[in-house]
Order: sequence, then structure tokens, then C-alpha cells
Amino acid sequence: MSIFDEIVPRRGSGSYKWDSSADAGMVPLWVADMDFKAAPVILDALRRRVEHGVFGYTLVDDGYYDALTRWFKERHGYEFKRENVIYTSGVVPAISAIIKSLTTPGDGVIVQTPVYNCFFSSIRNNGCRVVENPLVKVPLAGDEFTYKMDFDGLEEVASEHDVKVMLLCNPHNPAGRAWTREELDKVADICRRHGVRVVSDEIHCELAMPGYHYIPYGNLDKNAIVCVSPSKGFNIAGLQIANIVCPDAETRAIVDRAINVNEVCDVNPFGVAALKAAYSDAGAQWLDELRQYLWQNYIFARDYLKSRLPGCPMAKLEATYLLWLDISPLGIPSAELEERLKEQAKVWVNCGEMYGEDGYIRLNVACPRSLLADGLERLADYLSKCECR
Repeated sequence: MSIFDEIVPRRGSGSYKWDSSADAGMVPLWVADMDFKAAPVILDALRRRVEHGVFGYTLVDDGYYDALTRWFKERHGYEFKRENVIYTSGVVPAISAIIKSLTTPGDGVIVQTPVYNCFFSSIRNNGCRVVENPLVKVPLAGDEFTYKMDFDGLEEVASEHDVKVMLLCNPHNPAGRAWTREELDKVADICRRHGVRVVSDEIHCELAMPGYHYIPYGNLDKNAIVCVSPSKGFNIAGLQIANIVCPDAETRAIVDRAINVNEVCDVNPFGVAALKAAYSDAGAQWLDELRQYLWQNYIFARDYLKSRLPGCPMAKLEATYLLWLDISPLGIPSAELEERLKEQAKVWVNCGEMYGEDGYIRLNVACPRSLLADGLERLADYLSKCECR
């Protein structure tokens, strides 16, 4: 039995994922956090910090930067200096501040839809214009599909005079792609030629599935601004810790100013302690075990839904723990289907509309397999007899 099979009761713990519904029978497969305890090395570090008993303003020390830079150099071949790093409370606040620093209201920001919903709000909250360059769906054998980038489309939108920034999701949420070096090289070439700065959200970088690899975009484009965090890979999003890697000193200064203007320049002691523990040998061992469990959850979900819902293909998962299911054959808007599943099947998923693509739902499989099986059964039972089918 895997350690990840343990059911950790989360209802009543102040969990956004579990406590947003008052229905005690709801199975939540929506918000992108995991239903697993954090790695023992992280829990031990947090216990020691709590036992100290004093929680004043936090100094981010040398050990923090050493752990961060060593981890990315040794595990991912991504080398950067500590002076290139700006710490902050999360990747979303980082992206918002970066957009503020690189644009003026009315400028265009490129996204590749379907994509993480907070990209849209970060762009609009800064008075900028969302410029979509949709991914291209590619059918695969076995009732699966994947996506590729539309490089001709990217060339076209990047050439617009008021387009200043591209938000890259690497690996991609919700399409599940781990972009290849060749694909990222093309992005870098197009954006470099048109003077578009790339901001790469790499929060899912630890979650490449077996046979796939995370390619740090910062290795290909030295002008890029890269956002990383242990929050997804180690399930510590609530501790609010993230880092911006920006080698260019002039850009880093204006990003740092925006971080301060947005007042997301302070972090808490638990986030610092957790990052140092996560980026350790013990953290790496736990993470490798987690990735194998997530892979098996994906295989289980893929095979189950293929047998129960053969008309609804699923995106092949290369990274993340988020499945992307095509429910367009059902002929019902995904937002409506999300509500019907919550009310009638007692299972909560995310509708595709929030990611800029109706006709799909997103499912989070980062939970004990018994819970996943329950949620998938509810989903399949409802959809297989859905009146709109």
C-alpha cells in the first residue's frame, strides 16, 4: 500500500477545495491542490519552526537561495544566480506584478488557450488586452488527443505593435503538455524577433510524467522572466512561497519595484522553511514516489473513462496532475455541466470555459485512488445516461 493511499480528512480544515461546498457528500476533483500530506521532511521542518514559537518578520537567508539554486541546477539543469531571484508570495501575484512592470494599459498580452484561468484576470486587472493564440488540437490513436502550438498564429500576433508580453505555461495547464526544446526554441525565436518578452509560469515543473521532461525556458531565452514555486509539486500552496528568476538587471529592478507596489514582497517563515526542506535529497525521493503514484492515477482514470465514456476523448498527460476531457459530444455547455455534476452527481470538476475553451472539463487526479475511483464512477454514471447525450 502506498503512502499516497491514505485518506486525510480535509473537510472542516479550512480547505478551499473541500469546504467551498457545504455538501458533506461532495467529491472535489477541481482545485489544483493535492489530497496528500506534505513530505515528511517538510513536516519535520515546520514542526521545528513552530516549536521555536516566535513568528516575526522573515529574513530570507543564504540557505534559502542555496537550496533553490542547487535544486534547479542539479535536478533540472537550470542554472541561475541568487542575485537573479526575487522571492514573493505566489506565482499569480508574481505574474500580475510582472505584467504591471512590462506594460502600459491597453497593451496586448499573448496567451495560448486553453490556459490557466488566472492568466486572464492578471492581464485584465492591469488594464491590458488578452491576445489569444489558441493551441491546435491533434487527434491521437486510442481515443486520445494532444495539442501543439500554432507558430504561424504566434508570429502574427507577436508582430502587432502593441503586443508586449507573452505568458507561457510550461508545463501547460490544462492541456497537460511538457513542451519540447524544439517548441520552446521556436517561441523564443519568434518573440525575440518581435520584441515580445516571455514570462514563463513553471509552477508545474516538478510534475513531468514518466518518459517526459520539463525543459526550463530560461535556458533557451536569457531575456525571459521565469516563475517557479514548490507549491504544486510538494502540495504547499497554502504556505505562499514563490520565486521570480530574472537575469537582466534592469528588468529585475522594475519587476522588483512592481512587486513592492503590489505589496507582495514579504513571505512567511513557514514558506521559507518548507522550500528549504522540499529542495533536499529527502524531498526529491518523496517527489519521485509521488510522480509514480500520479502516473498510475492517470492510467487508471484514462482506462476507466475510455471504457465508460468512449465518445469523450482525453488529452494525453505529459505533465501536471490535471486531466482534460472533451465533453463536446454531450452537446452541453461545460459551465452548465459543472453545475449539474455538482448538484446531481455530487462530484465537482472545473468547466472548460474558465480556461477559454468550452466543451471540456478539467479533473484533478492528485488524490488517493479510492477517492479518485469514487469520483470517476459518479462522473461516468451521470454522463453515460445524460439526457443531452
